[in-house]
Amino acid sequence: MEQADVVVVGSGPNGMAAAVTMARGGLEVLVIEGQETIGGGARTLDLGLEVGMRHDVCSAVHPMALASPFLRDFDLRARGVELAVPELSYAQPLDGGRVGLAWHDLDRTVAGLGVDGSAWRSLFEPLVERSDAVVALSMGDKRSVPRELMDGASGLRAALGLARGILTQGTRAWNRAFEDDVAPALLTGVAAHAIAPVPGLAPAGAALLLATLAHSVGWPIPIGGSQAIIDALVADLRAHGGGLRTGAPVSSWRELPAARAYLLDTSPRAAAEIWGDLLPPRAVRSLRRFRYGDAAAKVDFVLSGPVPWETPETGQAGTVHVGGTRVEMAAAESSVAAGRHAEQPMVLLSDPTTADPGRELGGLRPLWTYAHVPHGSDRDVTEDVTRQIERFAPGFRDLVVASRCVPAAEMERHNANYIGGDIATGAVTVPRMLTGVRPAWNPYEVGVPGVYLCSSSVPPGPGVHGMGGWFAARHALRQRFGISRPPVLAP
Repeated sequence: MEQADVVVVGSGPNGMAAAVTMARGGLEVLVIEGQETIGGGARTLDLGLEVGMRHDVCSAVHPMALASPFLRDFDLRARGVELAVPELSYAQPLDGGRVGLAWHDLDRTVAGLGVDGSAWRSLFEPLVERSDAVVALSMGDKRSVPRELMDGASGLRAALGLARGILTQGTRAWNRAFEDDVAPALLTGVAAHAIAPVPGLAPAGAALLLATLAHSVGWPIPIGGSQAIIDALVADLRAHGGGLRTGAPVSSWRELPAARAYLLDTSPRAAAEIWGDLLPPRAVRSLRRFRYGDAAAKVDFVLSGPVPWETPETGQAGTVHVGGTRVEMAAAESSVAAGRHAEQPMVLLSDPTTADPGRELGGLRPLWTYAHVPHGSDRDVTEDVTRQIERFAPGFRDLVVASRCVPAAEMERHNANYIGGDIATGAVTVPRMLTGVRPAWNPYEVGVPGVYLCSSSVPPGPGVHGMGGWFAARHALRQRFGISRPPVLAP
């Protein structure tokens, strides 16, 4: 009978982080992936739209690639992963040729926001000065006090600034600090990454973290695509004796090799299906009742030239939030939460060629977009996305050579964790961010000894940071193998 010390189910960033951590602990690790390709939400594939052109299947821009404590220790750059950091982190086009620009340089951003520049500085300067404390608080396991917060007055000041920002930008008080509409729109576009109604405390927390990183480490784009991050993790796993098995979906624990620990980079629903007959009834109920969130529909384009933004500076951004004003974006997200398609949907866009010219082939370039839609939507949103981009980039439609839409309802086909198109693997709410699947001191334990959930459903939540896998693996190392000191991750 096949055996291993550790079996990891799912090869997304969290699964691979767990696998690398366990293998670095000197254990025999096997990763089992249902898809034919490794990487989950961080894959880069040829979608057949243009010969030789590769598209990022889910994630494309990676603020956490430089900020995540796990990836920072793993040191992607030392492993040959090139991370291009655009000077313009993100942009928010508005009608009338106006645009909000979030530069990597905080001072340059403040200067461009006019009357609201001082409010932007007041909100972000204390956070940027101690972005390590902001990351530690946001990316922690929500069970311990990060040492960065205890490191002098500046750490505490950053924590208080983050709390103040969440309480103002996450409530109806969110406009009090601003006089114009550009800065509020610029911040709301970042909050929209949470795919949740705004204002809200959880989306505000996500916005403040991501916007802080935009002014500190930046929003890097991996050269060649997101797959470069996964490939580095795979190489390290193999270098430490780990194995990988693809094209092997798991529906029951009986299909798994014997092991002393199992780490699941899966949805809670899948965890219940795999381990249901061994789980206590209360644990099964928690896993099956876990609340999933609103959805995204993906549209990949091939263009014959750069997006013709009405304001050319917009084209320098690695990411563009296409949703208009704060009022318009809030209305769009409210419609989605109510189960309706927004007339002017929230669209997230990235043209990787702006930072990685090598992605262009024969004058053609890939374009990555998402539109927010109701959970389980089967709508082809290609026209909705095209119309929304055309609103701020007249002539965009004429540059489209090919396109492909993956409706929300079909997201599970290429990633089983994306139930109903929920790419966050759970509704982005404060309780979910704090407790994960169920309120417990150890949010990674499933209910069967030696079985741990390590996906985006557990703290600290969604994103390509590997932290859920890292935390779960550290618990498993300590509880199942008596290894209390986390293994060194450096090359």
